[in-house]
Amino acid sequence: MFSGSFVAMVTPFRDGAVDEAALRDFVNWHVEQGTNGLVPVGTTGESPTLSPAEHDRVVEIVVEECAGRLSVIAGAGSNNTQEAIARTRHAEATGADATLHVMGYYNRPNQAGVIAHFEELNKHASKPIIVYNIPPRAIVDISPETMATLAEMEHIVGVKDATCDLNRPIKERLLIGDNFSWLSGEDGTAVAYNASGGQGCISVTANVAPKQCADMQAACNAGDFVRARELQNALMPLHIALFAEPSPAGAKYAASLLGKCDAHCRLPVVPLTDPTKQAIESAMRGLGLL
Repeated sequence: MFSGSFVAMVTPFRDGAVDEAALRDFVNWHVEQGTNGLVPVGTTGESPTLSPAEHDRVVEIVVEECAGRLSVIAGAGSNNTQEAIARTRHAEATGADATLHVMGYYNRPNQAGVIAHFEELNKHASKPIIVYNIPPRAIVDISPETMATLAEMEHIVGVKDATCDLNRPIKERLLIGDNFSWLSGEDGTAVAYNASGGQGCISVTANVAPKQCADMQAACNAGDFVRARELQNALMPLHIALFAEPSPAGAKYAASLLGKCDAHCRLPVVPLTDPTKQAIESAMRGLGLL
């Protein structure tokens, strides 16, 4: 079972290429800061703009540098089932602990298509699979009933839930039972999601405030929701500022202020406007990060 604070890692770039040194340093910083797990090459990692070779290399670097100190859930999702299988095989062979799978975008399969896609993944996987349900980006919403069907498959062990529907973990638990990992995919509702039965969050904000995010998740898992709410209240201005413009521009700009990477994102994501930069800086100062 996966639980706690997982960072949806940015992919550092320098001179147009993946900045491997910065990526290695970023892994080690997260170990030091108390992050529970690393999630490379997802949405925040700009996976749509990485070449296949870059995608594979980022996973290799993160697994190698992590060296078993934290769990690694490698992004492997695709709307091409065969490509998702290939990415899964590579991540597993590299040593990732699990893979994360978004699907549905552009193809817009029905629920039967979702099930068929994951049946194929399950058939070819040997390690845990986390389903990524993010209707705002993927168009398709994986229903609670479909999630329950997926949960019956051998390797599917959890969900990254970015539906912003706080009823969802309750509805799904009634159908699935307790032997499943519910991880929020939305920083702003992470505490409320845990109060509804979640066990953690795959977080964008953890790129910038990893200790605070880890402490908040630890408080939730200890049942101390008063403390968790206090931490979430302090983090909320940063959550809001990081998502004021298309992600991961906010997270990368904030990380650049900490000296962790360059702020550059690949097109079509463009640099932040000055008001958003100022809002991020203000939120980071409020947390004592600057």
